Formats: sequence, structure tokens, C-alpha cells
Amino acid sequence: MGLLNLFRRKTFAHGVHPPEHKDETAHLPIRRMPFAPRMIVPLSQHFGAPAVPLVHVGQEVVRGEPIARADGFMSVPMHAPATGVIESIQLMPTARGPKTEAIVLKVHPGAEQRVLYGAPRDVDAMTPDEIVTAVQDTGMVGLGGAAFPTHVKLKPPKDYPIDTLVVNGCECEPYLTTDHRVMLEYTDELLAGIRIAMRVSGAKRAVIGVEDNKLDAVEAIQRKLPEDGSITVQAVTTKYPQGSEKLLVKVLLGREVPSGGFPYQIGVVVNNVGTLAQLGMLLPQSQGLIERVVTLAGPGVKKPGNYIIPLGTPLRFALDYVGYEGDATHIILGGPMMGNTVASLDVPVTKGVTGIVVMPEQERAPETPTIYPCIRCGRCLDACPVKLNPSQMGRLAAKRLYAEMQEKYHLNDCFECGCCSYVCPSNIPLVQYFRIAKAINRERAA
Repeated sequence: MGLLNLFRRKTFAHGVHPPEHKDETAHLPIRRMPFAPRMIVPLSQHFGAPAVPLVHVGQEVVRGEPIARADGFMSVPMHAPATGVIESIQLMPTARGPKTEAIVLKVHPGAEQRVLYGAPRDVDAMTPDEIVTAVQDTGMVGLGGAAFPTHVKLKPPKDYPIDTLVVNGCECEPYLTTDHRVMLEYTDELLAGIRIAMRVSGAKRAVIGVEDNKLDAVEAIQRKLPEDGSITVQAVTTKYPQGSEKLLVKVLLGREVPSGGFPYQIGVVVNNVGTLAQLGMLLPQSQGLIERVVTLAGPGVKKPGNYIIPLGTPLRFALDYVGYEGDATHIILGGPMMGNTVASLDVPVTKGVTGIVVMPEQERAPETPTIYPCIRCGRCLDACPVKLNPSQMGRLAAKRLYAEMQEKYHLNDCFECGCCSYVCPSNIPLVQYFRIAKAINRERAA
């Protein structure tokens, strides 16, 4: 493949270009964070049913040992992130607010913290169904933030044959460089995970989409691609929210996911590069997901970078380690566009946490900016990547006409990227209105 073809830019209509703020961490190698003295492992770190505890208070566990089993197919197990003793199983705070059941692990300070569970196995000798079960046993979920169980994605309904695996390496959120560093430092593991996903899903080809602000990652992958052309890499234009799976499928393949539908309905499975790299590492060793790479960045972080963090590490410990400036700060889990702020530093790092961004008081917007009436400027329509009418939906939300928002204006096609709120000159929190409307519609339907 020539360079002109390799670096041909593709993109989607609309979207925005927020400041990237990636330079401070993109060039730094991934480092390992030490173990906190106490870990909090929520039983629900994924989309689907919470895991069920396998351990009891006072039980000794070793790093990598299963401590909670999956509760059905739409669920994944949990594994001990460190060697220690089970201190309690109780309700603990979460980033979203409501408490959830969690296993609290007191870490043995003198332990070597080697992974003592798992054994090498020949993935090539396994059937696709055996691999699906093995993927579930790893506890793997989408590491791009959605935390959807990976084994479920790899086994779509039989009525929908899969021909293409789309690998999402866009990472369009400001500050986050987790996927960038994974593509550079774990290229072999990424390609191994891609081959596993192709075999399970039945896809004959894979296309890796990477934004063109990460051309070093494109080149690193290109050097190791198989000669048969079954796996290719494509640079796409840097724009937010290029990492949305439906938009990326449209850009790379020219296929449109139907309204309210899923990529498998058009023969596509989409996985994040971080997910597949971890799969390529864990599955051949029969090991579980006990840690992940997280970006710690923002003006409030003294030692920004990408860190391998044990799952269950309290935010307070992680932030203290990187020199968190703790006075009057604004802490975001994920990126600033789609991430959630946290009210407590006692919540843990979970499988879906891609980044921790710290914004000091002087760097952030006021908590309650003045909201002005809509001036019908149309900026939100020009920004919406799925071509909805955020202005009209905002007016309906103000009148609490939530059902009409869905029936006439396709509310559920909104994936809450925040582009509309970002460009609104009247400071109308449109995406927050849409989240409330969806929640109320779900409650009414239930």
C-alpha cells in the first residue's frame, strides 16, 4: 500500500474541533502505578447483570484469582487485582452517585504481586464457541469507555453474518492518549487480539481506523500487518466525535447503521484497540482483566502520563501518586466531552475508566453558567454528527414533552457526544436535557 493511499483522509459530516491537549502525554511511555493498600472492586463495572461474589470476608486471595462469577451471558466475572485478604463485601460509592455492592480487598504489603492464576493455552486449537466462553472468563469489556461485555459483541445473532471487524483507534476525546500509547507499545498484542476477534466473529477482514494526529501509531501498525491484506489500517481526519462506532463504520466502510440499530445488522463488529490488545495478552495465558491503562492529565496533574493501574484503585491514591493539586478541583472520569465529574475521591478505577482529567478552579467554567434563551442560530444543527435537531429537542425538553422527542425527533439516536452543548452560545445544557429525557422515557416504558 502506498503512502498516498495509507494517509488518505476520510471523515464524517458535522462534528467539532475542541482543543486536543494531548501533547503532554502522547510522547510518554506507559508506566506502572504501585498498588494501593486497599482496593474496591465493584461487582457492576459493565453493561449487564452484576457479578456474583465467590469469596467471603477474611478469605485470602492471590492476584488474578476469580473473586466473582458472571451472572448469565450478559455479565462478566471479576478477578483479584492484588494478593491480599477480603476485608468486606458492602455497598460502596460510585462515580455516578448511587452506591453499589463491591468487594473490598486489603492488599498484603509484602506480597510479590505476581499473577498466579492462568496457564498457557493454544487459542488456534479452540473452537469459536470455546473462545467466546474463554473471553467471558477473562472479564473483558469494552475498554473505550462503554464497558459492554466483549464476548457478547463477538457473538452477534446468527441471522446477521459478520464480514468485517472495525477496530477503533481514533481516541478523539481531548487529553486522552491511552489508545495511542497502546497502539505504539503493544502492537503485537493488538494484532493478536484482532486475529482472535476475526476468528470468533467470522469476519474475513479487519480495518483499523486511527485519527491522523497519531500517524506514528499508523506507521507502527502498518509495519507489522500480515501480507495477505486481511488486516489494514486507515488514517482518518482528526475531528470529534470520530470515535463513535457508527460514524467510524460510515467513514471506513461507507455503510450506515440503521436508526436505532447496531453495527452487526450491516455485517460489522466494532472493538476498541485497547480491548483487543488486552485480549491478545490475556486469552493465550488464561488470565483475567485486573488492570488497564489510564490517562492522568489536565492542568491539575503534576506528573501526567499513561499508567497501568490495578482495577479497584481508589482515585485518591492514583491522584496522590501523580501529584494531584487537591484544592478546589474538578475531576472528570473519561474525557471532558463525554466524561462524568466525580463528587468523591473514594470511588475506584473501574474497567470503563479511560482517563482521569483534573481541572483546577481557575481553568474551568463556572459550575452554573448563565443560561440564555435559544436564539435559533443553528450551530447545534451544524455540529450534530448524527444530524438531529438539538435545538427543537431542547425546546421540547423544556416543556417535558419527552415522548415527542423520541417519536418525532429520534432522541435515542443521540449518543450524548456533547457537540451541541459545546457550540451553544446560550450555554443551554442540551446533552444533559437529553440524558434526563431518555431516563424518563425508559422509566415510563418499564
